Amino acid sequence: MRIIVLSGLSGSGKSVALRMLEDLDFYCIDNIPAALLKPFIAHAVRSPEQTYGRAAVGVDARNSAAEIAIVPELIGELRRSGLDCEVVFLTADEEVLLRRFAETRRSHPMGRGSRDLRSAISLERSLMEPIAQAANLIIDTSHMGMHALRELIATRLGEPRADRLSITFESFGFKEGIPGDADFVFDARSLPNPYWEPGLRALTGRDPAVIRFLESHTDVARLIDDIAGFVGARVPEYQKSNRGYLTVAIGCTGGQHRSVYVVERLARRFALEHPQVRARHTALGARVVERAP
Repeated sequence: MRIIVLSGLSGSGKSVALRMLEDLDFYCIDNIPAALLKPFIAHAVRSPEQTYGRAAVGVDARNSAAEIAIVPELIGELRRSGLDCEVVFLTADEEVLLRRFAETRRSHPMGRGSRDLRSAISLERSLMEPIAQAANLIIDTSHMGMHALRELIATRLGEPRADRLSITFESFGFKEGIPGDADFVFDARSLPNPYWEPGLRALTGRDPAVIRFLESHTDVARLIDDIAGFVGARVPEYQKSNRGYLTVAIGCTGGQHRSVYVVERLARRFALEHPQVRARHTALGARVVERAP
């Protein structure tokens, strides 16, 4: 049996993620009281039906602080019993959450009495911290649309193909923060920056002029070789431990030029030997691109 406990901040996209898991044939329950999590799992394990073979349960801040505090202990107990139990936590920057609530005009679950929205978000973040600390995967949706989140959930939590490791190379801008789903993070800010070339500023690392600029500097190729060597050495380790997914994040200042170029080159190189390689560009708002050998 495989169990995913899905939690996170209000407005971070939990409903979208849970619906995607339902589309992936998980048996889903939203907003389960934390106190009922253990009885539900016990029922699912004992059931002869295949319905509960893969289950996802949403746990949110409508639980009390005491109920939320017991979740990490319960997760540890389930893992020690041999169950495949994962915790996924969705988060987002405060300003992003404020904007989302303003756009939808929904009330915040912690916004009781005279408490304003900013205070409600802060209170919820503190309340949910025990679950965030227990998470296997933290996804920051601050710069992620609904479709990108659904795609990420499918990539990271869908059923991996037997004996195949899915590798995602992801570009991002450090000024927006490090992606929460990355297994490894590399910094490309030491490379020459096309941003300071007036004719290249508005372009991206996919454009021929930027590619020519970066390929004219030998330290760019050296960094790509270094990252490829490190990641390549990790792939057999991930395969040996039956990990289905590996995400490598490459960052530069804005996530527009250098990191995009490096990700494209790494994805192309690894696709020659691995059937499931993807490139994702966070700052460009680009969808995941499948790479074929």
